[in-house]
Amino acid sequence: MVVNHEELADALEYWGAADDHLLRAYQISHELTAPANFIVHSLSDVNKQLKRGRPFFVDIVRDGIALYEAPDHPFEQPHPLSAEEARKEAQGYFDDWFVGAVDLLEASEDQATKGKSKLSAFLLHQATERLYHCVQLVLTLYSPKSHKLNFLRSQAERLAPELIAAWPRESRFEQRCWELIRRAYVDARYSPHYKITSEELAWLVERAGALRLSVEVVCRARLDEAPN
Repeated sequence: MVVNHEELADALEYWGAADDHLLRAYQISHELTAPANFIVHSLSDVNKQLKRGRPFFVDIVRDGIALYEAPDHPFEQPHPLSAEEARKEAQGYFDDWFVGAVDLLEASEDQATKGKSKLSAFLLHQATERLYHCVQLVLTLYSPKSHKLNFLRSQAERLAPELIAAWPRESRFEQRCWELIRRAYVDARYSPHYKITSEELAWLVERAGALRLSVEVVCRARLDEAPN
């Protein structure tokens, strides 16, 4: 969604209720056959990204279907982004987001050994979030501004299906563990009712480690295939 004012691009402030409605329509009422999420940017931001040749925005403007288009609010003509520029930017994203995720994983493991399970779970959420952002940024030079792991996971796995294996989701234990890390961004910090066992935390640490390895393989493969 493209809005005409920067403040309206705040998805949580202005579009949170609509986002929740879409989630219920998919998970509860089954009015939707696939998950849907809001990605909101201001027109000025979209035009800035088009000028920089960002593939995500170029593809959206080229292939997207406008449901409503206000007059006198045109999109800029996209500027081409060279392969070398794209590779340099992707490398910068990898160096920042992947290294940061590794640091958070190590911090999570350290807090787990100290018995601080809630802090460990929160750090694990942050590490997982960064890994999903990392793979999207390296592959497309774009990642939506979101902390929602379900959304980020679905977006990243669509781009790189090999990431699916990092999070088994068949058993109730596996599903519960994922729900615990998904909730950790808020509940592990603020809710006295958030509980996680050492077994659940150990499994999550292990699977986040598997995700780290998969993300590294996917990202390095993309960086290696680009021209030097």
